[in-house]
Amino acid sequence: MAKVRKAVIPAAGLGTRFLPATKAIAKEMLPIVDKPSIQFIVEEAIASGIEDILVITGKAKRPIEDHFDSNFELEYNLEKSGKTELLKLVEETTGIRLHFIRQKRPLGLGHAVLQAKAFVGNEPFVVMLGDDIMEDKTPLTKQLIDDYDKTKASTLAVMPIPHEDTSKYGVIDPISEVSKGLYDVNAFVEKPKPEEAPSDLAIIGRYLLTPEVFDILENQKPGLGGEIQLTDAIDTLNKTQRVFAHEFTGKRYDVGNKMGMLEANIEYGLKHPEIKDDLKVYLKELAEKI
Repeated sequence: MAKVRKAVIPAAGLGTRFLPATKAIAKEMLPIVDKPSIQFIVEEAIASGIEDILVITGKAKRPIEDHFDSNFELEYNLEKSGKTELLKLVEETTGIRLHFIRQKRPLGLGHAVLQAKAFVGNEPFVVMLGDDIMEDKTPLTKQLIDDYDKTKASTLAVMPIPHEDTSKYGVIDPISEVSKGLYDVNAFVEKPKPEEAPSDLAIIGRYLLTPEVFDILENQKPGLGGEIQLTDAIDTLNKTQRVFAHEFTGKRYDVGNKMGMLEANIEYGLKHPEIKDDLKVYLKELAEKI
């Protein structure tokens, strides 16, 4: 059985929901207090045992590469100034086995994942979307890997959502719960209308896939929005080999929208050793004024 050791992080989106901030900066570099959102994704991958990470980028995404590269001048000045704690923070983002490739045209998530075919080869791999920051005792990616070790099958992460929001997500049509939190699935439906949604279990930003999905993606016709939809390819894959759904019970921050980004900043700030006490005082004072 092949070990799951590679992850793919699609990061080629234009970030239009955060304009004008994303006019000149990659959406994935927007900070949660003092850490770019994409760094949380990379850290989850490493904590899950992933050895190599491919980031799918596009135009204006060079700052992502620079962030994970060594900055000799900065590191030298921090060391010379005795700022060892800051130096440690900077060095945490270097030495990671990261690879980068550009998606030439924005043709959908499925098309972005297809760019990873040569990198992945004939191995199972994980797709991690940068808009979703997941918090749990065991990293969600590791939970999916643990499922794969038992089932040898592709597995997607899902969570319950309000029924009226099904048109924003891929949704599963579950057959049965084969074990606690693990579902056998009849079909995967991309952004169904609420009246047509088969369930309220939505696919969130973590996928563990077998390499056979690439053959499907290469022949996948454009779906919703004229894009190559990963959900459609997974539904096709499910017709020839089982694809499971793993229900995530931890905390999800959807930092792909403004409200989710604000929530992540506040809650992460309340745990940040440098600002947590002052932030608590500020929030209590603000609550009295609202």
